[in-house]
Amino acid sequence: MHAEELAKTIDHTLLRPDTTAKDVERLCNEAAKYHFAAACIFPHFVPLASSILKSCDVKVCTVISFPFGADAARTKVVAAVDAVGAGADEIDVVMNVPAMVSGDFGYVRNELLSVVRGVRMKSVNSGKGHTIVKVVIETCYLTNKMKRLACKIIEQTGADFVKTSTGFGPRGATTQDVELLRDCLDEHMGVKASGGIRTFRDVELMINAGAARIGTSAGPEIMREFMGVGESKAV
Repeated sequence: MHAEELAKTIDHTLLRPDTTAKDVERLCNEAAKYHFAAACIFPHFVPLASSILKSCDVKVCTVISFPFGADAARTKVVAAVDAVGAGADEIDVVMNVPAMVSGDFGYVRNELLSVVRGVRMKSVNSGKGHTIVKVVIETCYLTNKMKRLACKIIEQTGADFVKTSTGFGPRGATTQDVELLRDCLDEHMGVKASGGIRTFRDVELMINAGAARIGTSAGPEIMREFMGVGESKAV
């Protein structure tokens, strides 16, 4: 794997509650420097990130109903559509975890279907093309049976990725969960691993387990570590 390939697996992420506009500017400049896949920020900062990244190959990603997923369905749809209108290229929406663990699977499916449809319609109408939707299932709260069921539900909605974690739960991504999700999903869908990924070795393990995207706030450090080791290192 070369540095360019590694960079395009990384969503450079900044989702601290004390994030400032200057922090977002720094994040976007780092993302542009390393040519990361995306810069992931709060919806409030989407216009700023979009203006900074408009001339480079880094996508603007934002989070919806973060970190618990417990907003009303209509609230999620409106927030996702507004984010696309403000310049977001990718949407990471948190599944309604309380509904999922309560067994209200039909609600979970219908809500996510509405979000995906809303995003697709807004993207087409605004001439943006395909806006990627990733669904965060927060694996730390789910049994393996629930994780498999979540994958099947999300496949039915037309989303593009299943994402392991918000990073705000008691546990982030594990290789076991990435392998389980990868095995459950159709090949056209991707797995995004996030939460607790801080080193190149962490990234290497997640990619080997089947992750196509990595969510991390340590993107520049990971790239410097990788380039220090040498681009010829196999993954």
